[in-house]
Amino acid sequence: MGSRRERLLVLISGQAATGKSTLGRALARRLGIPYYSGGDALMRLARKMGFNAKGRKWWDTEEGMRFLRMREENFEFDRKVDEELIQIAREGPAVIDGWVIPWLVQDGFKIWLKAELETRARRLAKRGRFAYEEALRVLTEREARNRELYQRLYGIRWGEDLSPFHLVLDSTRLGKEEVLRLVLTAVRYYFDV
Repeated sequence: MGSRRERLLVLISGQAATGKSTLGRALARRLGIPYYSGGDALMRLARKMGFNAKGRKWWDTEEGMRFLRMREENFEFDRKVDEELIQIAREGPAVIDGWVIPWLVQDGFKIWLKAELETRARRLAKRGRFAYEEALRVLTEREARNRELYQRLYGIRWGEDLSPFHLVLDSTRLGKEEVLRLVLTAVRYYFDV
């Protein structure tokens, strides 16, 4: 099986607050390869523009939403980050987590993480110290706007077209260690490592 897979490349996407970054970092550590985050790359770009973009919680702040509005008006932000991630994927090996990278790169093992909305809102509320209702509103708004952005930018039906993915995993009732074990098993089988 190893001969059909040339380099270890794992691409992760999915709904907000499903554990994409947590999984990406842990998976890269276990596989001994670099981890890259599309969200981190966008935050670096935001900092260059004068935003105070720090930590995962930043996306859920008013300033994070303001940066999202700028991205909706100017696709160059996302194109620049996506080009950087595509180049990283070409050079591999790597674990990359990003909203649309699995649609933009042919190679690699592709994972979609999902979870029930209520579970994701509870996770976001805990992570961001929001009230549950506020977390629910932020999640719903951010995903709807990102879905529209990627439809306009690339014609991707984000969250609807799951055809690029080798593994679709619901993390609603799974802890981060369980998710990691399941994904690690699938990745090791796929790459014969």
